[in-house]
Amino acid sequence: QVQLVESGGGLVQAGGSLRLSCAASTNIFRFNAMNWYRQAPGKQRELVAEITSGGSTNYANSVKGRFAISRIKNTVYLQMNSLRPEDTGIYYCNAWEGVVRFDYWGQGTQVTVSS
Repeated sequence: QVQLVESGGGLVQAGGSLRLSCAASTNIFRFNAMNWYRQAPGKQRELVAEITSGGSTNYANSVKGRFAISRIKNTVYLQMNSLRPEDTGIYYCNAWEGVVRFDYWGQGTQVTVSS
């Protein structure tokens, strides 16, 4: 059974940085892509960053130039710089595989950015 375990969230002032980690219990190269999503209070979950099995990365417009997704072995990271209060939310690690997409999710980690 695949497990994704996030860590690294916390409280930070605007302009600060955090690095989130997502440790997978399996070889992450089996997945089509691994992603970071976030969900702010009262809002829908949104895709923040993606890294494909081939190493391509994609970002939401709101985080381009500030966030960076990377991977080392079976861990995916999200480096978040120049944080803004609107970056506040629960950040979820996601992985998906298959021709018919099957998703795995972590439990989420809270990020709070104070103004």
